[in-house]
Parts: sequence; structure tokens; C-alpha cells
Amino acid sequence: QVQLVESGGGLVQTGGSLRLSCAASGRTFSSYAMGWFRQAPGKEREFVSAIRWTGSSTFYTDSMKGRFTISRDNAKNTVYLQMNSLKPEDTAVYYCAFRDETTAWGPIPRGPSEYHYWGQGTQVTVSS
Repeated sequence: QVQLVESGGGLVQTGGSLRLSCAASGRTFSSYAMGWFRQAPGKEREFVSAIRWTGSSTFYTDSMKGRFTISRDNAKNTVYLQMNSLKPEDTAVYYCAFRDETTAWGPIPRGPSEYHYWGQGTQVTVSS
């Protein structure tokens, strides 16, 4: 089992920044990917960003490229999401997700069903 604990959500004004963290624990980690999804009220959960345990490739939904940056600290089994230039439409519950990976190459899965473990979610609210 993998436990994911998120932190860093909150209330911010339009144009502001937040940094989300997600710490994984529960077993020895080898090959995996960690990512962020978000879900606004009445909407489906959508892919935000993801990163693998190795390499420099990062993956984003187009609307978030240039504003959001994902990074990892393997020693801490932690992934971060730096969110800049926030907009009211970024308001949502942000979820950390984990999947075991079989490859270090190629596109990363973006469907929620592709991820095996989830955090409890952290609320991000951007006021206009």
C-alpha cells in the first residue's frame, strides 16, 4: 500500500502562487510516476501534471503549461506542484496520485483510472 499526504492548498488572489506538496510512504519505491489531478464542483477529475521517478520529462495539460511546474525529491518521496499566475478557473480540489510504472520512457498516462493510489485532496481557491 501507498499512502499519499498532500499539503499546501489554500486561498489566493488572482495572479498569486501556491505550492502543493505530496509525500508518499508505505513501501519501498522503485519505478513509479506521481501526478496531480484536480476536480472542480460538478466537473470530472482532470489531469494536471505528472512526473516519473527518473529522467527529466514532465507532463502537463496544455492550459497549465508555463504556469505550473512539477518537480520531485526522490530522497523524500515527495512531489511538488508550483502554481503561478493562478486564475479563478484553477479553483478545485487538487489530488495527488501514484502509479507503478513499467517504463521510464514515452507518454505518461493521464486518465484517473491509470493511477493506483490517491491522496485525500487539498482545496485550492482563487478569488477574483
